[in-house]
Amino acid sequence: MTPDGVHGGQRGGRSPAAVLAVDSGGSGLRVALAAHAVAGTAGSPVHRGAAQPVPLGAPLTSEEPVRTGPRGISARHLLDQLLPMARRLMTEAGTERLEAVAVGAAGLATLGDELRDELPAALERELGVRRLALAADAVTAYSGALGPRPGAVIAAGTGMIAIGTDLTSWRRADGWGHLLGDCGGGAWIGRAGLEAALRAFDGRPSGSAALLARAEEMFGPVPGLPGLLYPRTDRAAVLASFAPEVASLAGGDPVAADILRAAARHMAESAAAVCPADGEPHLALTGGLFKMGAPLLVPLDEELAGRLPHARRVPAAGDPLDGALRIAADLADGRLALPPDERMLYVVTEKAVPGGV
Repeated sequence: MTPDGVHGGQRGGRSPAAVLAVDSGGSGLRVALAAHAVAGTAGSPVHRGAAQPVPLGAPLTSEEPVRTGPRGISARHLLDQLLPMARRLMTEAGTERLEAVAVGAAGLATLGDELRDELPAALERELGVRRLALAADAVTAYSGALGPRPGAVIAAGTGMIAIGTDLTSWRRADGWGHLLGDCGGGAWIGRAGLEAALRAFDGRPSGSAALLARAEEMFGPVPGLPGLLYPRTDRAAVLASFAPEVASLAGGDPVAADILRAAARHMAESAAAVCPADGEPHLALTGGLFKMGAPLLVPLDEELAGRLPHARRVPAAGDPLDGALRIAADLADGRLALPPDERMLYVVTEKAVPGGV
């Protein structure tokens, strides 16, 4: 490896270089490898300056979420899962060199101290990594959806967060978890639907008999709901499992339709809080919640048009794993345009790693 980010490619019989991407979230790990070509090299799946790296084969997955401990996300548990998958991908691709690694991790902004302290040295020791980016999952979602351009992304699944950048700094709104926020996300919609079901059960105003019937089909008699939900550590996911039921009833039930309109309003408010005010920023949606389709997307389109008329709506180009690959490739090339940030996008280059060149 030569200084200043210029790499040796396959000269002298060396193995082809690659970049590695990791997506760590509530459902486990996904790990992907992509070739990294030298400037001027032809015939490679990826070339310097390409829009999006192409994975070498299917990503590897683990369904075990990374644990948290006293100092946040466990670096040891992440490494125990990541290293075997990384080595397998490298062996199958016939590469011995990783030019850069990007790890996108849910909770990094508030629970990432141990990762920031321990991963750079551990990955250099185990895999020879000299360039590392540790990114919040919202940042990899942004990178996958929009790449290195100003704009905002609404990422919605079980939770909900909006993130935006003018390429000088990051802004985020919500993403506070199902107890304190994530307003408009799957858990929020599901909880609102179950509240309407309980209102109907009690005979209070604003209840929904249709949602009550659907809740009892899914969970049994509603007096048992508190005992079913409150003790569970995965209660956010259980609440979110009811969100598609709310969407399925929205066409004929005004209470369900009002819940989705409120969800759309919350999302648009968060997007407006983070979207750059100047120019023509891009705006994209990403995450499984939007698979609910028109019952959510129609009111969301209306809210966004009213609150962000200057933003240009574009489809998301890729998912968070795609975003992590893009960050890794740009970091390897020394052309990462997304703004570094101690908590949102923590970047370590070879000159910053103890013992580096």
